[in-house]
Amino acid sequence: MVTLDVRPQLIDALSALRDRVASVRLPLPLPGAPRARQTRAELLAQLDDYLVPRLKAPEAPLLAVIGGSTGAGKSTLVNSLVGRQVSEAGVLRPTTRVPVLVCHPDDHHWFAGMRVLPDLMRVWLPHGEAESARDDGEPAPGDGGQRELRIETVATLPRGLALLDAPDIDSLVVENRTLAAELVCAADVWVMVTTASRYADAIPWHLLRTAKQYKATLITVLDRVPHQVLTEVSHQYAALLTRAGLGEVPRFTVPELPESTGGGGLLPASAVAPLQAWLAHHVQDPAARQQAVGRTALGVLDSLGSRMPELASAVAAQHAAAVRLTAAVEDAYRREGTRVRTRLDQGAVLAGDALTRWRGYPLDATADELLDSLAESLAALIQCAVAAADERIAEAWRREPAAGAVPLPVPDREAAERIGMAVRRWRRVLEELAEEEVAGSDQQTPPDADAVAALLVAALLGGKRARAAGERLARRIGAQSALRLRDRGNELVGSHLEQVLKAERDRRLAPLDALEVTPEPQAELIAALSVLQKER
Repeated sequence: MVTLDVRPQLIDALSALRDRVASVRLPLPLPGAPRARQTRAELLAQLDDYLVPRLKAPEAPLLAVIGGSTGAGKSTLVNSLVGRQVSEAGVLRPTTRVPVLVCHPDDHHWFAGMRVLPDLMRVWLPHGEAESARDDGEPAPGDGGQRELRIETVATLPRGLALLDAPDIDSLVVENRTLAAELVCAADVWVMVTTASRYADAIPWHLLRTAKQYKATLITVLDRVPHQVLTEVSHQYAALLTRAGLGEVPRFTVPELPESTGGGGLLPASAVAPLQAWLAHHVQDPAARQQAVGRTALGVLDSLGSRMPELASAVAAQHAAAVRLTAAVEDAYRREGTRVRTRLDQGAVLAGDALTRWRGYPLDATADELLDSLAESLAALIQCAVAAADERIAEAWRREPAAGAVPLPVPDREAAERIGMAVRRWRRVLEELAEEEVAGSDQQTPPDADAVAALLVAALLGGKRARAAGERLARRIGAQSALRLRDRGNELVGSHLEQVLKAERDRRLAPLDALEVTPEPQAELIAALSVLQKER
């Protein structure tokens, strides 16, 4: 007999593991990311909706989720099992929009709260009101687009059993398909319903294989089988199940009857009696109940041993991709920073209008005009470096699938303004240095501070072309003062350039940083799984 371990330490370990799964983020569009996101969603659904609540309350009613394809007759089957219409059935597809959970009145408290399916808001109408609301044209629960679970109580249903009519697993409505998958993950018993015309469809078989993978307690219902081909279709379906390793799965066949179509009809009691008897036995017999519940719960627990490492690997791949994207940005700006420093040493700033102003200074150009031209030339050099870095980044990111989650660097119209403002601030700091040096001079006639500033900037940015600027600066304020001023100015040039490029680099990294792709979740997932395995 399969028995459940419900020690508090195990539940605590599961709860901790659940929190680690919830914290996982997989925003980068890597090849395996969609599957990893689905794995994360399934894990959360099974932990939140089934495993943790089942271990916390092993005595709670057995929940059988009725799932299947569009038009398989799930709602009619549920209605027939309980002996009255509790779930809307009809010819329009998709019919089941709001999942309906049916239980005995004495079991209502187990599902009225948020013990299972905590993301679904509970709604319930006394018997007859739901039908009259539809007849009067009033919106039925769920028509407002909220995720809801309708609770129905029926005294004819055995105590300890709940049936949940799920939306179509192949619904045209994405929300219905997602909800159907979540509801199946909440089941103690998976009841997969298919039809004589659709029993070979891919989607039901995907769920059957998933149930086998998780070792879940599974039932299959072959519904709406015409009498003429009942034996043939039943044998063919049994052969498919056997080839898939599911030959031992309980299989029930329901013939096609007038009540199967048109909506609202209940199948004869004899049509659903075998399935009804199986469910009643697994509710009323303690050993059978323990076997059904324990098999599913332990199957989910066992599956964590492979699914958690897969999720951790996906997290690691996300972080590795983020590191590559980040490295491309940092490398591009590091290279351009080195190139700019080399260009500064070569006197690249002293070119064009700045060179003309320098050659005409002081006869044909004022100190202020020279400073303006030098600042504009420096800003242009930095702007070219930023543009070149962005081109490098874009080229590298185009080779990275993960870059699809973040915008490629494009010409930034505001970059020139930001860089220009930063250069002007730097110029003002140098002017203040010059003013301080002049104010502390012991010369009888202090030199002009603007001229000192202009010569200082020319000496710092002009390279060999402005060697004369350093000599003229030394003659004006003295060799020691000139050397001290140039040393401080060089420090400012280096720190200013670093700050400007770092600010632009950080702007390029900001969208990537906002995704918060970090390495910690991988280690946390593995550690949480290790703790769980020790507790088991």
